Amino acid sequence: MSSSFLRLTSVNLHIDGIGKVLFERSDKAKRLSISVRPLKGVRVAVPPHISFEKAEQLIYTKASWIKEHQTRMQQHEQQITLYDHDSEFKTRHHKLRLLTHARYDMRCVIQNGYLDVFYPAFKEVKDPDVQKFIRKSIEEAYRKEAKQYLPQRVRYFAEKFGFEYQTVFIKNAKSRWGSCSHTNNINLNLHLMRLPDALCDYVILHELAHTVEKNHGPGFWSLLDSVCGNARDLDKKLKDFRISIF
Repeated sequence: MSSSFLRLTSVNLHIDGIGKVLFERSDKAKRLSISVRPLKGVRVAVPPHISFEKAEQLIYTKASWIKEHQTRMQQHEQQITLYDHDSEFKTRHHKLRLLTHARYDMRCVIQNGYLDVFYPAFKEVKDPDVQKFIRKSIEEAYRKEAKQYLPQRVRYFAEKFGFEYQTVFIKNAKSRWGSCSHTNNINLNLHLMRLPDALCDYVILHELAHTVEKNHGPGFWSLLDSVCGNARDLDKKLKDFRISIF
C-alpha cells in the first residue's frame, strides 16, 4: 500500500456484498466504529493507530451486521420525503421553491419569505445530490429562523420565571434537542423550529430548569412542572419527533 494512501483522511471503497463504504480518519475514535444511516450509507470511523487497509479487512468480519442494518436503513429511506416541483413545503417563515439554472453548481437563497434552491438544469430533481442539497438548504433556513427566534424566546422565559443563564448557542446536534452546560450556557437545536410551539417552549424551559437543577431528579421535575405544567406529558410527546429531516 502506498504512503499516499496512508496519509488520506478519508476514502470510499467498494466492499463485496456491502457496496460503497466511507472510511474516515478520526482522532477522537479509540476503536473502529461502524455506522449505517439513512441517506448517509455506511461510514467507518478509523482511529489513528489503525490503517485503512486493516480497517477494510475488519469490515469483512462485520459484514452480516452491516447487511442487517442496511436492510433497516433502506426501509427508513423508503419513508423519506422526495422533494420535487409539486412539493408544498414551508418552514415557519420560508416557502420552498425549486428552480433550475444554467450552472453546474447548486445554491440556495433565503430571503423575502422564500427558500429558493437552484440546481443545474441538466440534473433531475430526484438526483440524490440534488435531494441532499435541498435538505441542507432547508436546514440553513431553520438555522436562520432559529437564530432570530430562539435567543429572544429564552430571554423571555428567563425574565418571566427568574432564571439566569450565560449565552444561547444554536447547533445542529444529531441526538439532542437542547442541553445546558455547567456554566449555564444554553445549547438549542436548530430543528426546534420544526416543533409545535408548545414543545419548542418545553425544550427551552427544560434547559433553563437545568440552570438550577443539574440532574433529572425530583427537584428538577418539580421545578419544570411549576413553569410549564404537565412536564412529563410534554416530554413524552417530544419523543414522537425525529431530529433529522425526513
